[in-house]
Formats: sequence, structure tokens, C-alpha cells
Amino acid sequence: MIARTVRDERGIVTAELAMGLPLLLAVTTGLVWLLSVGAAQVRTVDAARECARAVARGDDQAAAVAVGERVAPEGVRVAVATSGDRVTATASGHVPGPGGLFAFLPGVDVGAEAVAVAEEDP
Repeated sequence: MIARTVRDERGIVTAELAMGLPLLLAVTTGLVWLLSVGAAQVRTVDAARECARAVARGDDQAAAVAVGERVAPEGVRVAVATSGDRVTATASGHVPGPGGLFAFLPGVDVGAEAVAVAEEDP
């Protein structure tokens, strides 16, 4: 006769979940942070574009920069340069890392440049 041993496998799923859950949390946090960096880049592009368009329409440069910085994420600065009939707006800044347990992750620099042609007065 062959003797068989019966294993008690209760609790194995709980142990596997306890091992895999921190990894799943880390991956989720990383993906959410990447999405926030992407959104910050899009808002930075929008800020540069809005600022360039405002100056090209004939708005005051200080007011246009204020509009750009209102559209931009926190920490992004907008600058305007005019050369002839071309208006160039540059927006740049830094998006910090996620922090907390993930403080070792570095931040990301975002930037954008938009060019517009000044509109002629009718």
C-alpha cells in the first residue's frame, strides 16, 4: 500500500495576496504619477499657446503671461519674446515626484514653446 500525505492548502491564497498586493500598489502609484506628468505637460503646452495667442491678439504682455500662468500647473513659469511680427511664448517648470514611500523617484521637467503671428489692426 502507498501512503499519501494530505496537505492543508488553506491560507495559501491569502499569503499570495499579501505578497502581491504591495507590488500592485507600487505599479498603480507609478501609473497614476505618469498620468499626472502627462496632464502637466498638456497644461504646460496649453499655457504657452494661450499666452502666445493673447500677445498676438494685441493684449498686454503682463496680462498674457498672467493668463498663461493661470492655465499652467503649479510651478510652471511663462515668458514671452517678440521678434518682428512673431510672438514666442515659452513655458517651463518642474513636476515633483510622488513622494511618500516613493520619495526616491525624481521629479520631471516639463516645457513647451508656442509661436504665433501678430494680428494686424483693421
